Amino acid sequence: MDKEERKTINQGQEDEMEVYGYNLSRWKLAVVSLGVICTGGFLLLLLYWMPEWRVKATCIRAAVKDCEVVLLRTTIRYFTHHSVKYFWNDAIHNFDFLKGLDEGVSCTSIYEKHSAGLTKGMHAYRKLLYGVNEITVKVPSVFKLLIKEVLNPFYIFQLFSVILWSTDEYYYYALAIVIMSIVSIVSSLYSIRKQYVMLHDMVAAHSTVRVSVCRVNEEIEEIFSTDLVPGDVMIIPLNGTVMPCDAVLISGTCIVNESMLTGESVPVTKTNLPNPSVDIKGMADEFYSPETHKRHTLFCGTTVIQTRFYTGELVKAIVVRTGFSTSKGQLVRSILYPKPTDFKLYRDAYLFLLCLVAVAGIGFIYTIINSILNEVEVGVIIIESLDIITITVPPALPAAMTAGIVYAQRRLKKIGIFCISPQRINICGQLNLVCFDKTGTLTEDGLDLWGIQRVENARFLLPEENVCNEMLVKSQFVACMATCHSLTKIEGVLSGDPLDLKMFEAIGWILEEATEEETALHNRIMPTVVRPPKQLLPEYTPAAGNQEMELFELPAIYEIGIVRQFPFSSALQRMSVVARVLGDKKMDAYMKGAPEVIASLCKAETVPVDFEKVLEEYTKQGFRVIALAHRKLESKLTWHKVQNINRDAIENNMDFMGLIIMQNKLKQETPAVLEDLHKANIRTVMVTGDNMLTAVSVARDCGMILPQDKVIIAEALPPKDGKVAKINWHCADSLTQCSNSPAADSEAIPIKLVHDSLEDLQLTRYHFAMNGKSFSVILEHFQDLVPKLMLHGTVFARMAPDQKTQLVEALQNVDYFVGMCGDGANDCGALKRAHGGISLSELEASVASPFTSKTPSISCVPNLIREGRAALMTSFCVFKFMALYSIIQYFSVTLLYSILSNLGDFQFLFIDLAIILVVVFTMSLNPAWKELVAQRPPSGLISGALLFSVLSQIIICIGFQSLGFFWVKQQPWYEVWHPHSDACNTTRSLYWNSSHLDNETELDTRNIQNYENTTVFFISSFQYLIVAIAFSKGKPFRQPCYKNYFFVVSVIMLYVFILFIMLHPVASIDQVLQIVCVPYQWRITMLIIVVVNALVSIMVESFFLDMVLWKVVFSRDRQGEPRLTTTQPPQESVDRWGKCCLSWAMGCRKKMPKAKYMCL
Repeated sequence: MDKEERKTINQGQEDEMEVYGYNLSRWKLAVVSLGVICTGGFLLLLLYWMPEWRVKATCIRAAVKDCEVVLLRTTIRYFTHHSVKYFWNDAIHNFDFLKGLDEGVSCTSIYEKHSAGLTKGMHAYRKLLYGVNEITVKVPSVFKLLIKEVLNPFYIFQLFSVILWSTDEYYYYALAIVIMSIVSIVSSLYSIRKQYVMLHDMVAAHSTVRVSVCRVNEEIEEIFSTDLVPGDVMIIPLNGTVMPCDAVLISGTCIVNESMLTGESVPVTKTNLPNPSVDIKGMADEFYSPETHKRHTLFCGTTVIQTRFYTGELVKAIVVRTGFSTSKGQLVRSILYPKPTDFKLYRDAYLFLLCLVAVAGIGFIYTIINSILNEVEVGVIIIESLDIITITVPPALPAAMTAGIVYAQRRLKKIGIFCISPQRINICGQLNLVCFDKTGTLTEDGLDLWGIQRVENARFLLPEENVCNEMLVKSQFVACMATCHSLTKIEGVLSGDPLDLKMFEAIGWILEEATEEETALHNRIMPTVVRPPKQLLPEYTPAAGNQEMELFELPAIYEIGIVRQFPFSSALQRMSVVARVLGDKKMDAYMKGAPEVIASLCKAETVPVDFEKVLEEYTKQGFRVIALAHRKLESKLTWHKVQNINRDAIENNMDFMGLIIMQNKLKQETPAVLEDLHKANIRTVMVTGDNMLTAVSVARDCGMILPQDKVIIAEALPPKDGKVAKINWHCADSLTQCSNSPAADSEAIPIKLVHDSLEDLQLTRYHFAMNGKSFSVILEHFQDLVPKLMLHGTVFARMAPDQKTQLVEALQNVDYFVGMCGDGANDCGALKRAHGGISLSELEASVASPFTSKTPSISCVPNLIREGRAALMTSFCVFKFMALYSIIQYFSVTLLYSILSNLGDFQFLFIDLAIILVVVFTMSLNPAWKELVAQRPPSGLISGALLFSVLSQIIICIGFQSLGFFWVKQQPWYEVWHPHSDACNTTRSLYWNSSHLDNETELDTRNIQNYENTTVFFISSFQYLIVAIAFSKGKPFRQPCYKNYFFVVSVIMLYVFILFIMLHPVASIDQVLQIVCVPYQWRITMLIIVVVNALVSIMVESFFLDMVLWKVVFSRDRQGEPRLTTTQPPQESVDRWGKCCLSWAMGCRKKMPKAKYMCL
């Protein structure tokens, strides 16, 4: 086999991997071991940080089939990656992951081959193959986490710096850095371990239960759920259970709470999988799929509340997936192993650090050459040359960068937003698109009944609010409302779809279900019975001939039995029931569903002529409208025949009865919050598990879609029966197809989305809406359409949890910074994958979400973005300040090295502790600006404005520092300083000098005390404060710096102190700081240099940069309608300007997708 072969696993999928085979090489291991010894362990650290290098350095290439090691560091025949087991498959000559019965198994074979159960031998074999059925989240030990954290490159550099400073007797700052590092490591360990423990507790809540399984000889065996394997036939207990695996029902019915997966706490009725060999002809070749047959599949982690069964039959389900392959396992995997979120700020920060390392390298070489030429001792050369590296790359940078984030985290906590991933706060400052879940997030949790509008003699009557009255109690309309639903009683409480629940509550009827004893007695499932309360029934009087005949006027108890239920189908958009009034010979069929669908199944003469007009009026007002229909069934239809009849035989030739109008109330704050986001040019998208039309209606109500905007529904159909995949385009308002042809390809609808010229942009905005199935088909078969639909897609309905995650990724692929706001566990993957995920629930979702809001209100979203923008600007300010601090100190030391001098230990300490740390930790305290603005901060450090800011300040500071350094040498009183120098020429100066004579011998050896040192120290000390003020930006992202009282007080105190010791020397302070006495005239000259430096720095930063450059460049990005610009993934024009200027240095970058698609 070719030794250079490469294998691809999961090709075309999200977790696609390339596998290369390797075998361990003894001679390479020997060479690496020698290298580790020679580098003092540094090579081992480097190979720890770079796993790919480690494999290549210790192994030689081999065929994948025969290898001992793959790049994933695992064994030959199989390996586990991200909790999924991959094994070598000889048939495809590649690694493949273990599949259960969820792929490649037909519905027929599930009954014929798997329904009998497994033998004990087969069960033992499969357990060896599939392993234990558990979803475990191992909590790493504190020691393991500590080692992993400490081996971070930055902490290793800090350790190197601390050792170097200790050898140079610079103990105080070394101690300060050690303390900061320990605090940082401890807080990081605490937050990481806390997340692991929370996830572990969530997963382990119902990890092991005892279950009964059927064996081949019809023996029932009780085993632990951890021993289940695909193919086991599990018996679902009567009192319900939490499903420990994914299983398909083959007998009986279950009522299941799937809130863990869908976020909707509505019990769902699951029926047994149709047996093609018995039930339906022509379906024998259909393959079982958990997605396609989800109405028959019990998913792991969901709760079976109760079961229904025929006498003598157990409720059985065949296990199809176990462990991390289950739906719950995939959800946990998406939380444990999210795709890394790439943020430009951090990439640019590393690039900037590399630039600083390059500058440090130049200083390192310069110091060595200069020291050798001046015959300095080898030990001093080593310490000074390494010291310049620690000066240029400041070890305090991580602590400084973290400070702003910590303060933002504290401010978020005060407004009820908790954060478990502090680094995401910065990323939230860049959000330009937010996805919202609908139910419980934008709207209240349920629907409210607004009213009904009945039809009599093919004419609409006036709308009625109260349905619960004596006049209507025996009408067919109320009978339909009472029977046509999927409600069930769980522990005496009515449960089911919120819409059905509201509808049933509105009529005030009573629902009773047959007990297990009654079912057993009659040898069949007894019908559910509904009846009105007694107070609603009018007293019985004999019917007079002239009275209107009611179908249900009976002298006895009035109740209706639900004989057969055809559950709601989203594909058919309707549900129906067969019911029988007690005492009646004939049965009734009732149907409810989408008005257009119901009307099409009714006799034309019963549908009002103004049906479409009335319906349009309600839908435009955002109401959810449901139509009802009825017909009397033939007397020959017996109970037994009804149980086996096809629903198509029932659902036709109906009488149209009228409309039910439901209202999905928005939360009070929703429209205002969305309006704020739109004003700030932040696009909003709805992603929900709810119905498409409801979602579009809510999107219009809350202002996500404006009244004049058009909504186009993309209905994508997968390939079927040899036909290729296609997309039908519908206009949501009329539900008619937008094109004349029955189906449209990707180029069939000419829509001018964004015009080339913004001046004549007089066109209607379009929004695309689609459901989860269509979204999946488009992702798979219409890749070229995905960017276009992402740029204009506003409503995504019926989205499964993994589809929500895919949507977030698709939006990120067109350069959006995506926020996600949801409240259910079904949002977990999307919350984790988004740049900024915020959960409104403190349950499962909060484990996955970086942010959790204490109050379930979307008003937390603008607050989070404001704080994110403030934290991001603070990070820029701090990074710029730390870069300037490094360069200023680096240049000070380089100037002094040229005369074989240096800054004294206490001068370093004063600068590093008293100035830098105080300024860094106070300049980060600026709170966020009070409102969101349309302008966004730059996304990275490599942007024109930021680069200009840093480079201009570097040039200014170097210029004024050099001016002072060289000008002092031109003074008439200047001489090479020695202990008896008397530049001040005063008695105080003589006293100062005489008081220091005893200590000068030691100081002279390091040549710290001289006029150049004193000049450079004073000028550079002021420069740190000058750039701190220049960089402390306020509006529009942060409050002005004068409102940051700690910063103002700190800077004033430092200014006063430095000014005082410069103009009025104090002998004891001068002695500690190793400052020499200079004439008063030179002190005034230094003050003038500092004042001019301050004026130039602040003028360049505040006037030229903010007033001229920023506004001129940014204004190009502000032309046109603000709402229209949101269709583009808005990168700041300043970013683009910076990229243009730096394109020669940065190389080619990936082109951003454009929004200007002229035709879809």
